[in-house]
Amino acid sequence: MLEVGEMPEEKFLNQTYRLETHEETLAHYEAWAETYDEEIKENDYAQPERCATALAQYSTSKEIDLLDIGCGSGLSGLALSDSGFKNIDGCDFSPAMLEKAKNTNVYRKLFLADINEELDIEEEAYDAVSAVGVLAFAHIRTEALRQMLRVIKSKGLLVIGLNEHYWEDDSVGEKIRAISEEGAAELLFEEYGAHLPGADIGGWVAVLRKK
Repeated sequence: MLEVGEMPEEKFLNQTYRLETHEETLAHYEAWAETYDEEIKENDYAQPERCATALAQYSTSKEIDLLDIGCGSGLSGLALSDSGFKNIDGCDFSPAMLEKAKNTNVYRKLFLADINEELDIEEEAYDAVSAVGVLAFAHIRTEALRQMLRVIKSKGLLVIGLNEHYWEDDSVGEKIRAISEEGAAELLFEEYGAHLPGADIGGWVAVLRKK
C-alpha cells in the first residue's frame, strides 16, 4: 500500500497513478493541494480547456446552471469561466482542494461531496455537469456516471475528460457508449487528444446529452 509522502522527492503526479483506495486518494489530494496547480501546469494540463471548449460547442447558452464535479483546485472552473460560463458550482471530496478552488473566485457555490456516494442534490438540478479527470480507479467509480446524469435536467449536457489509461483500462469509454446505446443519453462527441503533454499522456473528451 502506498504511503503518501513516503518518497518526498517524487512528484505527487507520479504517485497518483499508484493510488489503490479511496482513503489513499483523499490523503494524497489533501497533501498535494498546496502545490497541485504548479505541478500540473508544469505538464501543460490540457483537459480543462478541452472540456470547456467541447461543452461550449454543444451548449445553447452560457447562462446555464453548471456543476463542476471533482473541481479540485479550480482549474476546470477557470477554464469554464474563460469559455463564458457564469453560473458555476463546484464540489470535491477534498477540503484542502476546495479551499484552493475558493481562491479562483469563479464559483457561485462550493461544497464537499463524494460522487461515489449519492449526492445530496435534487434530481435534474443542473443544466450541465463537468467531470474533468475524476473517473479514475481510486478516484470515482465509473458507476458514478449514472449519479451525474441523475442531477442533470432532461436535454442537459455531461462533459467528461479523462486520461487514456483510465479511459481504456477501466473501460470508461465502453461504459459511456453503453449508456448511450441503452438510451439514457446521447453521445454527441468523443475525441482523443492532449491530456498532460508535458508527461506525454493523452486523453479523451466526451459530451453526452441526457434524454
